[in-house]
Amino acid sequence: MVRMIIQIYEIQEPKEAALMVECGVDHIGGVILSPEEWRIPALKDSVRVIRDAGRKSSIIPLFADRDAVHRVIDWYQPDIVHFCEIMNMGRDVDEADMEADLLLQSGIRERFPQIEIMRTIPIAEPGFGAEVPTLELARRLEAVSDWFLTDTMLVGAKQPVDGHVGITGKVCDWELARDLVNQSSIPVILAGGLSPENVAEGLRFTRPAGADTCTATNLLDGEGKPIRFRKDPKKVRRFVESCRGV
Repeated sequence: MVRMIIQIYEIQEPKEAALMVECGVDHIGGVILSPEEWRIPALKDSVRVIRDAGRKSSIIPLFADRDAVHRVIDWYQPDIVHFCEIMNMGRDVDEADMEADLLLQSGIRERFPQIEIMRTIPIAEPGFGAEVPTLELARRLEAVSDWFLTDTMLVGAKQPVDGHVGITGKVCDWELARDLVNQSSIPVILAGGLSPENVAEGLRFTRPAGADTCTATNLLDGEGKPIRFRKDPKKVRRFVESCRGV
């Protein structure tokens, strides 16, 4: 049986990073919200905690300026840098964005050969798969990526993080996710609305390299809404158990 990789975002504090290690998480990721406030000492300490535990650290910069991204990699020295910008206009690839992202990723490969690159590939919700060029985007980005991550792109609606794919809490089209896994020569992590309750079914259906969760393992506020950057350890442990049982 192949051991599923378990990946969890958004971990910004060393204490939370240590908790994720204790829960059995393999890839532990943080987020940098802007190029102006990119130096976050607690996040750097989290990367150290993850490294010392023998797990992989991942950082998502929510910006794609080359010099800013290079500064982030230089300072944090993560195992993985992860990009999740939107690269399509409806059914069509945005050629300018695609060219910029190919140049960014190839430049990272040249300057930082030790750093792995993860790229989010958008997949629409079930029933809307044809509205997003999922497989074409993956084909074009595969040569400059080490990992793909599926995530849900809302069709005809504003994304939760403007210009980026993710944290919708919605399940993506698993049939397209399975097609991506079958097409790709690099490992694919399944994400998009995964929870302790549905992750085992998603893994059995798509057969990816692993699973990622963010929103569904967060603590909830008084109105039952997920609190960003705060994890519920019980949910995380249940998510890990569900993945390990596949």
